[in-house]
Amino acid sequence: MRRPDEGWAAALGQNSEGIGVGVGAALGQRLLRLVGFRLPRFWAAALVCLFFTQVPGLAEANNASEARAITVSATESATTLEVLLSNGVPVEIFTLANPYRVIIDLPDVAFKLPPETGRASRGLITVFRYGLFAEGKARIVIDTSGPVKIAQAGMTEVAKGMSLKIILEPTDAESFGAGTGASRQSLGDPAPADEPASAPQPVKPVGKPVIVIDPGHGGIDPGAVSSGSITEKSVVLAVGTALQAALKQTGRYDVKMTRSTDVFVSLDKRLKFSEDNGADLFISLHADSIEERQYAEAVRGATIYTLSERASDEQARQMAEKENASDLLAGLESGGMAATDQVKNILIDLLKRETSNFSADFSNVLARRLGKTITLSRDPQRSAAFKVLKQPHAPSVLIELGYISNSRDQEQMITPGWQKQVATAIAAAVQTYFTKRTVGQQ
Repeated sequence: MRRPDEGWAAALGQNSEGIGVGVGAALGQRLLRLVGFRLPRFWAAALVCLFFTQVPGLAEANNASEARAITVSATESATTLEVLLSNGVPVEIFTLANPYRVIIDLPDVAFKLPPETGRASRGLITVFRYGLFAEGKARIVIDTSGPVKIAQAGMTEVAKGMSLKIILEPTDAESFGAGTGASRQSLGDPAPADEPASAPQPVKPVGKPVIVIDPGHGGIDPGAVSSGSITEKSVVLAVGTALQAALKQTGRYDVKMTRSTDVFVSLDKRLKFSEDNGADLFISLHADSIEERQYAEAVRGATIYTLSERASDEQARQMAEKENASDLLAGLESGGMAATDQVKNILIDLLKRETSNFSADFSNVLARRLGKTITLSRDPQRSAAFKVLKQPHAPSVLIELGYISNSRDQEQMITPGWQKQVATAIAAAVQTYFTKRTVGQQ
């Protein structure tokens, strides 16, 4: 009978080149890392950490490593994902449920891959995404068709660099449980924030209104992707940057951006950024898409969303559901923003009513301005329970700039002239809104 530890080296990819391999497991709230010890094979299904101690130039190459290819192959019993890296890097692998995912965390790796990489389904893998998850940290998120176990994981030297190979096998839901990463907070991301406290906040000094621009998605989360591989994250970042410039040019506003590079920012971090900076107005930028290709050319135009616990229509509900799933797509566990005190709920509710009215006012001004500049959708003002708009402290809107699935909208969205035009219209709406509020206060 085979001893339990005989599968250790094979399961974790230790090779004859002297490259040390280790395994880590989520144990309570700690991450236990064991390097160079012989462990039972079943640990390979737990959180896996690979450390390469004898790869020449590893320390110098970590920040410059590139992922040059990712391939997927499958047999009847297993599916293999292989990542070709220019240099060896430390890797952490774990699993999460609801939905079933395998997460691969790496240092700051640059992904030099064809745009269509990860979209095709094969074996146990339905799709996978990749990109920056936080500053200095990259991530690959693999969606699987059901519960899986990490049968083998290892890195070996190949002709063009290093090959990270992960072999997945099907398992049952009971064995999978909540996934091996469920007991640890996702690295680089804080615990879900609670609703703002009911205690009075310090009075903000009188000064320039603070405008927070929120380009949606980013990094590992591309958002909507067109048939021509144009990503939502790149379009909204370009418009957000142009809007920042337009607002700063007036000299009347203190302008902040939740992200200014292609990096993922969780919804909770976006909300916290807005609150920490004392936002007077929050503008989230997105681009829409529809799955049904037969209707793609018939549906286009911009839409402005405000917060409402009850969606204005079914399409608005589905849109909120899709945008609220951003964190799950990036490999985060789902969290909530539940209040724990009835009195606090009442106070927050009152705040929300006031900010809701201001949000509606800005939405009306924005719809008029954008309507003179770009095509609007058939129903350009809608509402739904967007998590990123749940901001008692500030009026907030989410703008879907158009349909990236529509060829005419897509063609315009990638044009710098159109991006500047839209930014100018939004900036003009901000000017009108604050002028109106200032007159009202006087």
